[in-house]
Amino acid sequence: QAQLVESGGGLVQPGGSLRLSCVVSGSIFGFISMGWYRQAPGKERELVATITSSTNYANSVKGRFTVSRDNAKNTVYLQMNSLKPEDTAVYYCNARSFVSSGWRDYWGQGTQVTVSS
Repeated sequence: QAQLVESGGGLVQPGGSLRLSCVVSGSIFGFISMGWYRQAPGKERELVATITSSTNYANSVKGRFTVSRDNAKNTVYLQMNSLKPEDTAVYYCNARSFVSSGWRDYWGQGTQVTVSS
């Protein structure tokens, strides 16, 4: 069974950069994809990026964020550049699988990203 652990969050000034990491341990049966989500106070959780054989990004982060992976280290990254205050949120790593009972999602504990002067 899998466990996801995020790291790399923190406080940065507008225009700064951060790189988030998600280390996956254990096996994910029926693995489909990895993704990053975020949730700001009082708002719904929203998709930031996904990666399978290709990548997909929310319009709000296109051109600024890059999702990548290092299979040898079982790690997925989210490089965030040109950060804006609106990017402030708790960021969650997600792994999605499909089994006989349907979709199953694994989640990390979340890491706080705060963009402020």
